[in-house]
Amino acid sequence: MRTLICGSIAYDTIMVFRDRFRNHILPDQLHILNVAFLVPDMRREFGGCAGNIAYTLNMLGGDPLIMATVGEDADPYLQRLDQQKLPQQHVRRIADTYTAQAFITTDLDDNQITAFHPGAMNHSHENHVYEARGVGLGIIAPDGREGMLQHAQEFYSAGIPYVFDPGQGLPMFRGEELLEFVRMADYVTVNDYECRMLQERTGATLDQLAKQVKAFVVTLGARGSVIHTAGGEIDIPSAKPEKVADPTGCGDAYRAGLLYGIANGLDWALTGRLASLLGAIKIACRGGQNHKFTREEIAARFKEAFNTALW
Repeated sequence: MRTLICGSIAYDTIMVFRDRFRNHILPDQLHILNVAFLVPDMRREFGGCAGNIAYTLNMLGGDPLIMATVGEDADPYLQRLDQQKLPQQHVRRIADTYTAQAFITTDLDDNQITAFHPGAMNHSHENHVYEARGVGLGIIAPDGREGMLQHAQEFYSAGIPYVFDPGQGLPMFRGEELLEFVRMADYVTVNDYECRMLQERTGATLDQLAKQVKAFVVTLGARGSVIHTAGGEIDIPSAKPEKVADPTGCGDAYRAGLLYGIANGLDWALTGRLASLLGAIKIACRGGQNHKFTREEIAARFKEAFNTALW
């Protein structure tokens, strides 16, 4: 099933702080916060939610179609999409802008401080869902505010089921707008912090939100995830990673597993475990798009991790 992935394409500049933020931030001095972190390790990666999700979904054997906006500096990224055989017909270049850029500092506890320049992402509304053909499933990942609102309405009007994945874009929206996203969506996925923020902004409980969609997925980091469905809560255990190298993009890898499971009719227990395994594979590699696997390797690792067959 062709899956339309609406979200950001970005360059990630990732820096590693060889200490813990909590040792350098004084809680009683936050009103005059002025700190600097020495980051001897720095690298630039291909990232952005749409790019990351499509990368992993493509390796799974899915059929991702990226819908995103990029700037005048996008040539290296577009060349990479060519190398990955990912179609670009809905990747729109915006004149006089930079491609979105994230500057991420990670400490030894895998906490992250991120500065994000949206650039071309602010023009995401210039793309339209109805321009994509043969789409049976979609996801709205963090993107420009107007684009996210518009694409949700377009998915809904076209009768295309979609996953609402607000991520770091959640604070851009008022409570009533978030409720409308959930009402039109078929699936919602958030991490535990975003879940709490979603409840606070909307005034709705988790149970009330979950009842409006087919599945409401809450990821819990190393503690796994919980999928809320009409049949009850499904606890998904975490898969053990080979090592913990970099959490950047783990949520996007997880979402690729969700999309693959939905598109291929897997039950939620299998879908959640596949998503969990993909997050564990990603966290062992630096950057959002440097992990590699074959379908045979995924099947073997799934069997090892969960003592059951994936396919």
